[in-house]
Amino acid sequence: MPLTPSSTRELLARLGHQPKRFLGQNFLIDGNIVRKSLELAGIQAGDAVVEVGPGLGTLTTALLEAGAEVWAVELDANLTAHLRETLVPLHPKLHLLEGDGVEHPRAALAAEREANYKIVANLPYAISTPWMDAILSGPLPARMVLMLQQEAAQRYVARPGSKQFGAISIFVQSAFATDRGHKVGAGCFYPAPDIESVLLNLVRRPAPFIFSPATKLLIRACFQQRRKQIASLLRDKLPDGGARWLALLPAAGLDGRARPEDIPVALWQQLDV
Repeated sequence: MPLTPSSTRELLARLGHQPKRFLGQNFLIDGNIVRKSLELAGIQAGDAVVEVGPGLGTLTTALLEAGAEVWAVELDANLTAHLRETLVPLHPKLHLLEGDGVEHPRAALAAEREANYKIVANLPYAISTPWMDAILSGPLPARMVLMLQQEAAQRYVARPGSKQFGAISIFVQSAFATDRGHKVGAGCFYPAPDIESVLLNLVRRPAPFIFSPATKLLIRACFQQRRKQIASLLRDKLPDGGARWLALLPAAGLDGRARPEDIPVALWQQLDV
């Protein structure tokens, strides 16, 4: 698989394929980043791995050569055809699905492999939040190593009090331990994206917390008006106006005047709808 700008250009030219910006088609051309992805994910022979957007198959090939069984979902019909012609015949442990990653967040992962599967993916920015929402509905992977645009990565790992902290931060951090990630320069991709990317390592918590759909809707609604005070936001949204939950805030040094972005993740987990 290509790992240089020239070989990537040549392959794309042979395929008659023009990278589509709206699909986030920036192809990885740095072998060190591929190796780092597998290292962070702790890939071992026999692992069940989901990949979203395999593209030209660079990361896919590395996963397969490491002995993983891979379930991949690719939206682009031209790239899917290329992978079916070049990789599928050589690798019986590659299960390729043509489709939307948001509609098929775990590709077509076999149900019996859902217990401790992993996700390793170069995730398109446009689907990062809805895709993550779908993954957080469970079953959760044991580990995710995601290549993300920096803005998306910052939202996942943001801490209370920051402008980036929001509903998706709460949902991700309740289920996974996060790190700050490794910055990846634009030169590691072809074509080079306009902004930096981050390789983010997410490890499932021993007791992951998954919010109910109703509570997720409420938290999202609060952050849509993030400059309003939390007591005002909850007044008409909960039967008791949120009084029982608001009574928990003083232990964290807060009160009903706090803004949603000021409230710690652990307190959001106690909000019950």
